[in-house]
Amino acid sequence: MDNNESLAKAAKELMFKEPFYGLFLIMLNKQWHPGLGTAGVSKNGLNFQLSIDPEFWGSLTEEWKQGILKHELLHIAFFHLTMRKSYPDHKLWNIAADIEINQYIDGDNLPCTDMTREEFNEVYNPVSEGITKDYEDGKITRDEAKKLFMTEIPPRGQYLQDFPELEMKEKAGTDYYYKKLVEAQQAGDCQGLKACLASMGGGMDPEPGQGNPSDHPTWNEFDNLSEAEQKMIQKQADHILSEIANQVQKSRGTIPSELRAYLEGLSHEEPPKFDWRGYLRMFTGGSIKTYTKKTRRKLSRRFYGQPGLRIKQKKHILVGVDTSGSVNNDELAEFFHEIYHMHKTGADVTVIQCDAAISHVGPFKKGDNDKIVIHGRGGTDFQPVVDYYNEHQRNFSCLVYLTDGEAPAPEPRPKGRCLWVLSSVSNMNEDLPGTVIKLN
Repeated sequence: MDNNESLAKAAKELMFKEPFYGLFLIMLNKQWHPGLGTAGVSKNGLNFQLSIDPEFWGSLTEEWKQGILKHELLHIAFFHLTMRKSYPDHKLWNIAADIEINQYIDGDNLPCTDMTREEFNEVYNPVSEGITKDYEDGKITRDEAKKLFMTEIPPRGQYLQDFPELEMKEKAGTDYYYKKLVEAQQAGDCQGLKACLASMGGGMDPEPGQGNPSDHPTWNEFDNLSEAEQKMIQKQADHILSEIANQVQKSRGTIPSELRAYLEGLSHEEPPKFDWRGYLRMFTGGSIKTYTKKTRRKLSRRFYGQPGLRIKQKKHILVGVDTSGSVNNDELAEFFHEIYHMHKTGADVTVIQCDAAISHVGPFKKGDNDKIVIHGRGGTDFQPVVDYYNEHQRNFSCLVYLTDGEAPAPEPRPKGRCLWVLSSVSNMNEDLPGTVIKLN
């Protein structure tokens, strides 16, 4: 059986045993990466993929293959790769991440769970030292040495039981384990941590692929991502996880307990902070767009048996968004959350971004919240948006201006209906012309 067939078999077995993770694996791009020395999650554009050293894969038992696959999938589901950027000691973060997820994997599917770290080192340290000596003496090549590290030394991970002196709680979260490990390193009296750190990057010299999966060599690809790239990767993963959860539930399967709360959060839509449907109905008055729709609920009076026409009106709202430097990212997120709910009322929404000058004008469409690009971030001036509204007033039912209110009132004032919506952390500005409300 070649590696492709072996991987397909392992994926099939995982599907039968744990359908959620089996579907997750199927949807993930996979590539063979000779010389990697392990298996790991790597970057594929703005998405994740699974990279596997074919020789490493061939050295695993069938049970360990199941565990390795689930291990890597859990790293993605727990967002360990993108979160790592927030934790300065990457080695301790890698250990903490492994401690967390290995608790959700059957012990039979993990290498050497029946051996303590001391027992493992006692058995395999002499093997590691022998391989290193043969390489240094020129008896074997570098590639031969790397292969021996993979085939002769099991890829033992980091387990909660390796740190008994720290008395850490079970399934307490990666952040908790990281902080406990930082405290232990500062105290310098945790033998389990010393042994663990000594094993990372070990072998011949500090290059990836020396038989310890906790080195996570592919994670370096995620360290220099911008905040926008991180959010896009997380959105991609959230979408995939939600799709898998829906498929599993439709087939009467169960969602893994470790992910249930997170997945339920993805499907929960936060309500608006303001009753846009009711308020816009009263505030906007007349409509700009009128269109007809055929309906059999009301038959035509002129043509017997034919559907009648239903006349509907649709509002078109101009929404100004204050993108000046005084508005922070949380306020912008709050603004676009409310715009999303305005759009859900059935109104057409045109968003006009402005700081001291108009920087962008465009329609708001379904799904735009996932790909908003903020323009501006300079000073604040309400006048450009008001002038735009006055010039194009016949095209809009009203102007809704989302802002922190930190600027003088515009002059000339809006000629049509205008609603000023201040962020929840702003100070009330009663000088603004028109109706002023504040989000709670």
